[in-house]
Amino acid sequence: MSYEKRPDGRNFDELRPIEAKVGVIKNAVGSASFKIGKTWALAAVYGPRELHPKFLQDPAKGRLRCNYNMMPFSGTGDRIRPGGNRRAKEISMVTEKSLMPVLDLKNYPNTVVDVFIELPQTDAGSRCAGICAASMALADAGFVMKDLVSAVAVGRVDDKIVVDLDYQEEAYEDGPVADIPIAMLPRTKEVTLLQMDGEISKEQMAEALELAKKSVDEIYEFQKKALKEKYTGEQNE
Repeated sequence: MSYEKRPDGRNFDELRPIEAKVGVIKNAVGSASFKIGKTWALAAVYGPRELHPKFLQDPAKGRLRCNYNMMPFSGTGDRIRPGGNRRAKEISMVTEKSLMPVLDLKNYPNTVVDVFIELPQTDAGSRCAGICAASMALADAGFVMKDLVSAVAVGRVDDKIVVDLDYQEEAYEDGPVADIPIAMLPRTKEVTLLQMDGEISKEQMAEALELAKKSVDEIYEFQKKALKEKYTGEQNE
């Protein structure tokens, strides 16, 4: 059996429609909104502020702390149970690890920079959308960064390699499915996150990685445009 057509009619190498904006939360130090298809992530940055308890402090640099949360009615399936859960903690951790390679916090010893990521609406790819939003929010906050981080899910649906899987594709039952969230530094293609759920051959994985590189470049353009538009708008006021 062959996977011939995606549920929303996209080409196999085509991203869902993207919207990106920064400066969306008034009282945050930096903030961003990133939408890809029906998945929507909001990120807000607060700090640097003194880290407590003190034994967690690092006298050489500040610490990044991410908090990922899906709102109760955000999902395509059942209602999300509010409050912390194992999945949210895991995604919070991998988000921190995805962002740290680009972030320089050595000027903020003994402090913490908090990034809160909220998902009002999801249709797969939520951790990647959250990483994209968080990266933009940190840049909006003015932290020294050597690049943005762009993230996308690639994978396998039956016999096809596809980008930006939606919920229907993740739940596809007529053949094997592999979902591979990837985060990269767009300019160097350094990988800061690579996870996988499902089975995929070595050859298919190589194809998926090449597709991820191409797609990350597209996402990066939306992120840069959002930041430039805010800067240009402020300069023209």
